Amino acid sequence: MPVTIDTVQEARNLLTSLFGKALEAVRGDHLVECLGPPTETGWFIRKDGQAIDWPIDPRGRLIVIGAGKAAAAMAQGIETLFGDRIDDGCIIVKRDHRGPLRRIRQLEAGHPLPDEAGVAATAELLRAVNGLTRRDSVIVLLSGGASALLVAPAPGITLSEKSATTDLLLRSGASIEEINCVRKRLSRVKGGLLLDHIAPAACLTLLLSDVPSGDHGSIGSGPTIRPSSGRSSSGGHDPLEIIAHYGLLDHIPSAVRALLAKPQASVPPREGGRADVVLLGDSGSALAAVRQAARDAGLRFHVVNPNMTGHTHVQARSMAEALRRCPAARRPALFMSAGETTLHVTGDGKGGRNQEFALVAALALEGVGRVALLSAGTDGTDGPTDAAGAFADGSLVARAQALGLEPIKMLARNDSYTLFDRTQDLLRTGSTGTNVMDLVLGIAF
Repeated sequence: MPVTIDTVQEARNLLTSLFGKALEAVRGDHLVECLGPPTETGWFIRKDGQAIDWPIDPRGRLIVIGAGKAAAAMAQGIETLFGDRIDDGCIIVKRDHRGPLRRIRQLEAGHPLPDEAGVAATAELLRAVNGLTRRDSVIVLLSGGASALLVAPAPGITLSEKSATTDLLLRSGASIEEINCVRKRLSRVKGGLLLDHIAPAACLTLLLSDVPSGDHGSIGSGPTIRPSSGRSSSGGHDPLEIIAHYGLLDHIPSAVRALLAKPQASVPPREGGRADVVLLGDSGSALAAVRQAARDAGLRFHVVNPNMTGHTHVQARSMAEALRRCPAARRPALFMSAGETTLHVTGDGKGGRNQEFALVAALALEGVGRVALLSAGTDGTDGPTDAAGAFADGSLVARAQALGLEPIKMLARNDSYTLFDRTQDLLRTGSTGTNVMDLVLGIAF
């Protein structure tokens, strides 16, 4: 028998619960521990049809490094499996994203814009893999956020110039793949170059994907993923063309423009040990958890878009339309999407793409009863705010106006956070231990 929902608050409670089920399924520690325990001489991993027999020489050292919003949770899983066998470890995490680790050091740095703390932390991480031999083994933990946290500007540009370029791209509406393509070209460690520091040791990279395409080389800008033969470290795309496409050529620092205009030198990689890659989870894993939870609750469900990309406003209106059109005979019904939309920020307000998604959906659902929606980032952070995302329903616009707010004007200023903070519709989760892009869950009841 389908679940019974009578009020918007009950709908919101269910959406919160379903979002929590998704987060539990893709926590970094959980996904790592599910790979199973290692033996004295290796780690046999089976994951989604992939089988890797990764040898570990007991005479060598075992080093753990990594970066990203979920790096601390992933490191917890590694410590559970390997314990005192870890000889050294160093991960870089976003501020306030530390975990309870014993063997692996944690260094905090800025996100989404790189900072001096990230430069210093990256130098410390590189010291951890300095002077390794063929007997040594390195486990690399990467999740979304690593692109900003793992910072080593390319020769000829400064941190401030790199940060300014990143800020322009983040506001331009460029996709995460496009932004990371440029980041690779501006780095000494991205685009497979970290492998040169690890060589000649063997390297095993564990990935948690935050990119819609699922391209391993885009996750964290691919520090341990070498480009295909004949391609540059940026993956065969032209970073300068990306900059030009978004009208930023005259806005990026001149040193960055000069670097991108130069042909990239082809430097033979250092001869290293084997380099294996395992994808731990992605947005599909989170959607699968929501689908199972919906089945368990006897709730009808529809996947609106399993790989949501494109403009935030377009996708928000599409989800709102799906909720509006749900026939009474098919209610209650859950609608879900996952992915990462792009938001062109032109205003001076505060918010993120999930909060703006919810505001656009609320405007499209104005006056519509018996619907509720949640748009939230699985990493617990939406833009430069303390919220993961926001709820929306047909009463939001009226409630905002009753407080003296003007939703349309606030949308034009990209000021969704201020609105949802006043209406008490923000979702705050804190650090979640994962990062597999965004989930949008809606209920028609």
